[in-house]
Amino acid sequence: MAEKGKPLRMMAEAFTDLSKSIASQSGEEAQQIQVGAFSSACSHVSPLFACLGIAFKFAELDYVAKVEDLADASKSVATLREMIDLDIEGNCVRNAGSHTRNLLRVKRGIDMVKVLFDHILASGESSLMGPASKAYAQVFSPHHGWLIRKAVAAGMYALPTKAQLLKKLNEDEASATMYMRSYVASAAPVIDYVESLFISKGLETNW
Repeated sequence: MAEKGKPLRMMAEAFTDLSKSIASQSGEEAQQIQVGAFSSACSHVSPLFACLGIAFKFAELDYVAKVEDLADASKSVATLREMIDLDIEGNCVRNAGSHTRNLLRVKRGIDMVKVLFDHILASGESSLMGPASKAYAQVFSPHHGWLIRKAVAAGMYALPTKAQLLKKLNEDEASATMYMRSYVASAAPVIDYVESLFISKGLETNW
């Protein structure tokens, strides 16, 4: 178990466990990922958004609220598949506040962090502006209006440097690289899993 104060390590370990759970299942079993396990793993990503500062404040607030909603949902519904089925039955999939809508937003959050880490690992630069701008443009920007995009662009100038980020995460270059790579590798099948659930139900993921 990762010690407190190591959010990057906890993220990597949580998603490694979740991806192993997905990999160990097949067929119908693969549709039985627990809402509680999923929301618990996703909760470990929240501190990363906080560490990025004002540019991603909107993402932090939105992401945290939606992860909390899924954690709440886990008290009355067991699996992600069952959760989506209930929203389909209730004809409320796209309604604001629906668990399915919130699941899609959470998936987008973990995807943004995956893409961010990909670009950080590839760039080797001290500035996070390039990686963060690319990650935002790829994952969030297509779903945001002009005002949010403008606010995010302005906030990019207040991003911490890579060294400052690693200090906030209590990691050095070597450990951060290891945990970022681990998260990138383990988040990918989790993102694919959620997308496959939507597709299996005839739902799009671009709304």
